[in-house]
Amino acid sequence: MARLVLKFGGTSMADPERIAASAAIAAHEAGNGHQIAVVVSAMAGETDRYLSCAQALGGGLGEVETDTALAAGEQAASALMALALKEKGLQARSILAWQLPMEADGAAGTARITAINPALLEACLEEGVIPVVAGFQGISPDGRLVTLGRGGTDLSAAAIAAAIGADCDIYTDVDGVFTTDPRIEPSARRVARISHDEMLELAAMGAKVLQTRSVEYAKAKGVALSVKSSFAPPGMSAGTEVVAGSALAERRVVSGIAYTRAQARIAVPGLEDSNAAPAGVFAALAEAGVHVDMIVQGRARSGGHNLEFSVDGRDLKAALGALRPFSAVTHETGLAKVSVVGTGLRGRADIARTLYGVLESHAIPVRMVATSEIKISALVDEDGLERAVRALHAAYRLDEA
Repeated sequence: MARLVLKFGGTSMADPERIAASAAIAAHEAGNGHQIAVVVSAMAGETDRYLSCAQALGGGLGEVETDTALAAGEQAASALMALALKEKGLQARSILAWQLPMEADGAAGTARITAINPALLEACLEEGVIPVVAGFQGISPDGRLVTLGRGGTDLSAAAIAAAIGADCDIYTDVDGVFTTDPRIEPSARRVARISHDEMLELAAMGAKVLQTRSVEYAKAKGVALSVKSSFAPPGMSAGTEVVAGSALAERRVVSGIAYTRAQARIAVPGLEDSNAAPAGVFAALAEAGVHVDMIVQGRARSGGHNLEFSVDGRDLKAALGALRPFSAVTHETGLAKVSVVGTGLRGRADIARTLYGVLESHAIPVRMVATSEIKISALVDEDGLERAVRALHAAYRLDEA
């Protein structure tokens, strides 16, 4: 009997009606002969509510007590889903991270799964009971609850699928992965199949369909992922399959346009001619927990080097604090990142030519650029972001089948 892990996100668990609709999807899959395991996120808004309470009482992200509070949302959701499944005549039970256990290591708020004991899951499946697992959390080596970061329930689902030899369907409020955000470009198309690498880049560049670590885990463990909509009737969501690149029969040069708002650019001028100075800059940022994205280093006319890089706007204050020992640091806000993603970009200078040409024709200056084998990202003014997304989507003909 084939096994299937179904993950339901916050919008799929938003209220009793949505939970019942998600339970109907699980019941449909069970009726098709699958052995089902369910992994759930907290009801929409619950994690933010608990975080706000923790912050009001002096807590914050990265603290174990805060993690314990945040994990409560998923624990409640697992019980509510189990009740909904029982209401439909199915056997089900809620399972919390410590009951498996799902072992995790690393800092609170960003822990990584290290091991899962699947014995309880296996016992449930063999007895015809649907296990409903609280996602987003694990147990640290010292026995404390720790959370897996935003979107961590995706990672929980991928890890459980790997542990029990199952495929994994991620249910959300959109019917798969689109060539760009349909709210910005109505002609955006659903992508039927996409590679792990493309999905990783889209997720990292701002597409909020899947957590990046869940895609990495699925790729490493050979888990078949699909992204589907819980808002479609059971069995009716076409969705998007996330597959190995070698499984794609046809590769488009460009697969999608992603974006991230609220970016900032920081410049550190006049660094001495050695690798030690940039190393010192990034050591200070790492110590402050600041994630750095685009990096550009160039030689200054007056000697030495100028260093520029981008950070998320939420990290700007921490970044500037970390860089106080460096003189003449400047920064700029009101920026956004737009990214062109596709496995066909390798070695294609014409893709960059099109990006620059399109942005120039729409009077959208490019502040910085970063590339990988399958993406080109440009930092632009945020007030020109939506124009950039629409123009690039059209230029790469992503609205065509």
